[in-house]
Amino acid sequence: MNDPVADPDAAELAFLAVEREVATLFRRSRARAAEVSRLVHPELEAGAYVLLSFIRESGRVRVTDIGLHFGVGKATVSRQIRAIEELGLLCRETDPLDRRASLVSLTEEGERRFAAAREARMARFRAALAAWELSELEQFARLLERFNELTEGV
Repeated sequence: MNDPVADPDAAELAFLAVEREVATLFRRSRARAAEVSRLVHPELEAGAYVLLSFIRESGRVRVTDIGLHFGVGKATVSRQIRAIEELGLLCRETDPLDRRASLVSLTEEGERRFAAAREARMARFRAALAAWELSELEQFARLLERFNELTEGV
C-alpha cells in the first residue's frame, strides 16, 4: 500500500474525495430510505426499513440489542418498534431468558412485505451496476466491508 505521508497533498485530495463520495452515498441513502420503507408499508417511517433488515437478519432480537446496534436509546427503539408492530409487521414476545425483556421478530406479513421491498431494491442495484464486471462487484463489496469495519466507531 502506498504511504499517504509520501505525498501529503495527494493524500489530502484523496481523503477529501472519499469524504465527498461517502457524504453523497449517505445523502442518497437517506433519501431512498423513505422510499424503500414505503414499499414495505405506506405508513412506515423512513428509517424503519433498516430496522426491519436488522431484525430479519437477527431472527428474534431483544429491543435493547436493537438500540445498542443503532446507538439509540430504549425509548426511541420502543416507539419505533411499537409503530411497526401496530402495522402488523412485527410481533413481540417475552424473552424466556429474562422475563423483563422483549424479543421482536417479523410477522409472516412483515416477512412477505420486507422480501418484496428488498427485491425491488435489489433490482435497482442490479440495474445500476449491470455494466460492472463480476470482479469489480466483488472488489467493491470487499472495499465497502473493509470501510465499514474501519469506520464502525467513527
